[in-house]
Amino acid sequence: MRWKGRRQSSNVEDRRGSSASPFGGGGGGGGGSLLHLLPLALRVLGVKGTIFALLAVGAVSYLAGGGGLGSLVGGGVDDRQAGQRSAAGQSPQEQELVEFVSVVLADTEETWRNVFEAAGETYKEPRLVLFRGAVNSACGFGQAAMGPFYCPADQKVYLDLSFFDDLTRRMGAPGDFAQAYVIAHEIGHHVQTLLGISAEVQKANRGRGKAFANQMSVKQELQADCFAGVWGNHAARARQLLEKGDIEEGLNAASAIGDDRLQKQSRGYVSPDSFTHGSSAQRVRWFRTGLEKGTISACNTFAADDL
Repeated sequence: MRWKGRRQSSNVEDRRGSSASPFGGGGGGGGGSLLHLLPLALRVLGVKGTIFALLAVGAVSYLAGGGGLGSLVGGGVDDRQAGQRSAAGQSPQEQELVEFVSVVLADTEETWRNVFEAAGETYKEPRLVLFRGAVNSACGFGQAAMGPFYCPADQKVYLDLSFFDDLTRRMGAPGDFAQAYVIAHEIGHHVQTLLGISAEVQKANRGRGKAFANQMSVKQELQADCFAGVWGNHAARARQLLEKGDIEEGLNAASAIGDDRLQKQSRGYVSPDSFTHGSSAQRVRWFRTGLEKGTISACNTFAADDL
């Protein structure tokens, strides 16, 4: 990727020098209701109908409603103090990675700002929180082992940079565009939240059982993959950010984190009924769709006959 020397986002919150506790108090919130943007969601996805429309667009994040992290509410930290502590102990390689993350975040901001403006709406930029080991969020207590996540309650993406090592060594998905895909996927969840869909899908899941929730989650995650591809399309076409081999890196990463592949590695067998993110083939397909089409309307996973 041609990322060096480009604008860095001011929305990076560095907590790598702070400690976190599952019993941390205070903080959180700040999400607010965004249901006024539902007409935008329906418009850009081209969905017709009422009840179906609420189910057929958008997505909740992996942690929507605190799922996966528990119900504990995390507290905040002083960003300036955390940044000072972490900057003092980082290697040059880690500093470069921080700069890379900041550039990718800035580029997603530009893409989605333009997309929202074209629809007559305003894009609200999320914050990206860097942490080490564990972190308190408005969705609860998170650990690095869980991987990157987006919290709709505070509209922040949480990332432990060590995940990129796992992506390369354990999952076999090296490359800077593979890392950028991961960030763009989480930003995709933020876009879904801004469209006012998260709360509606949560409501639809109530009382429907785990099987239904899993199916909805797969569609939600695949849409976030497609939204990541939309960003990649704009980054390549409008700003020439991509280089030869980048797309292959991204598609390889999408394949590496498919439910079937991860289950096979951890359990030795695959259980499709328990999928929450989609198979490798599905994740590749929808990421590629976003990359090729470059439009939100191409990402309606909920209306697809075959994922």
